[in-house]
Amino acid sequence: MRRAVLMAVLGSAAVAWPFAARAQAIVPQQPMPMNEHYLKRFPQPARVGDLIGLPVLDANSSTLGYVRQVVRTPAGKIKFIVDYSWWWGWFGRPVAVPLEALGIAGRQLVSLDMPSSEYAAAPTWDDTGAAPLPADASVRVALARS
Repeated sequence: MRRAVLMAVLGSAAVAWPFAARAQAIVPQQPMPMNEHYLKRFPQPARVGDLIGLPVLDANSSTLGYVRQVVRTPAGKIKFIVDYSWWWGWFGRPVAVPLEALGIAGRQLVSLDMPSSEYAAAPTWDDTGAAPLPADASVRVALARS
């Protein structure tokens, strides 16, 4: 009896497995918006003054630049102004990086949802109406794995 039940279970699994794999391949995967990724990374409060000067790293732990300031745009979005450079963050130009694209891992920020190619293509930041946040202000930064 046990052998018959075992054979029935294994037989049904062998028949159903290719159909399940095919159904999964047919369903297109929609990319998750940056804001949803941010909320799933358990944002934690951090003082703006502690974030100034931190290095911003890419997925390969290469330095993209350093945080110059944190601003609030007229639309209410928080942006990190990063001195982006190919030369390990030296001699960089300011680039606005959305708060949702970064995560904190110890004493460094990691660019999670913005690859280095987007930093290179991003326009140079100019402060058109953006208000710098004071050093004692607090922002919620997502956690990153190190």
